[in-house]
Amino acid sequence: MFAREVVAAENADRPAGDLPWLLFLQGGPGMASPRPHGRDSWLDRALADYRVLLLDQRGTGRSAPANRLTLAGLGGPERQARYLTHFRADAIVADAELIRKRLTGGRPWSVLGQSFGGFCAVRYLSAAPEGLAEVLITGGLPGLSTTADDVYRATYPITEAKNLAHYDRYPGDADQARAIARHLASHEVALPSGQPLTVRAFQSLGHALGMSTGSDDLHYLLTEAFDGDELSDQFRYQVQARLSFAPGPLYAVLHEACYAQRTATRWAAERVLAEFGAFSAEAAADGDGPVLFTGECIYPWMLAEDPVLRPLADAAEILAGYEDWPGLYDPARLAANEVPAAAAIYYDDMYVPQQFSVATAAGIGGLRRWVTSEYEHDGLRVSGGAVLDALIGRVRGTW
Repeated sequence: MFAREVVAAENADRPAGDLPWLLFLQGGPGMASPRPHGRDSWLDRALADYRVLLLDQRGTGRSAPANRLTLAGLGGPERQARYLTHFRADAIVADAELIRKRLTGGRPWSVLGQSFGGFCAVRYLSAAPEGLAEVLITGGLPGLSTTADDVYRATYPITEAKNLAHYDRYPGDADQARAIARHLASHEVALPSGQPLTVRAFQSLGHALGMSTGSDDLHYLLTEAFDGDELSDQFRYQVQARLSFAPGPLYAVLHEACYAQRTATRWAAERVLAEFGAFSAEAAADGDGPVLFTGECIYPWMLAEDPVLRPLADAAEILAGYEDWPGLYDPARLAANEVPAAAAIYYDDMYVPQQFSVATAAGIGGLRRWVTSEYEHDGLRVSGGAVLDALIGRVRGTW
């Protein structure tokens, strides 16, 4: 396990017990912790009060990696899948507790969980509240008994609304997206990596529509798609960067598993997609409505087509059918919670539906919720410390 300590220069010489620790649990799953460029964004606010620990959760960053290269040494897909069952929130919290006991001398620490990091924080409150001084969660209160199917039935309509808002902002993108989809339907197009660029792969560019600049970024990408009658190199290279899972293969392999509790997910996003025909590739290429981009969804074809995921496709298939996932949250213990806690719930969140988060907030004793439409899912990062400051104020009773 690897973790990076970040401390303000003016506090570097303060005794270890004099400045409290704040563990940051990043979103994902399967993504490395932030690589800071100084006191930017939320980190500037955090460093005023804490020593910050940026943990590369197991399998990510500089922690022992889990990817197509390292997992190949374990043997066949069954052994790989069995190994990968140990990379969810429960294991991450167990790692954090081992680190805390060594680093703080046994004193509890504060935790800030963003998105999936919030899932981990709720697991922490369920499994080891004695290790926590306070908990801050941004865009990451999971439904305590919500299944992956429930999540996608909630998020497909939210994603459709984000699509329509995008086309309202950029009306010309409707014709451009349709032209690209029809081109892909009638031509074989490959990305520079050799990965096929199909209509459904093109649609998956909507993943970022729930972020603060996601609509703008998609617009700029679409406007530069063609050189004459062909898709431009610039477009194909930019699309490849957005679609490749090379920075975080565990995100694809374990994304649905992060919701699983005593049941198999069985490619929930793919199954539920059939209930929302407007998102189909056929509708995108031949329908009369606007091309609908999909959101935070992992489909089995992604593991078959992405070169960094293809060697893990069989293991991922086994995980999709795995039924012995343990429970992650303890409703009774959460109801009796005494750890000071606060959560920012983004009303228009495309990734963690607010209706599930609001219900969970009501089920955690003493948690102070802040439901806001001022920010999108990346509010922690783009608010310049305002979101973190609001949560700190709430747990301390000064807001």
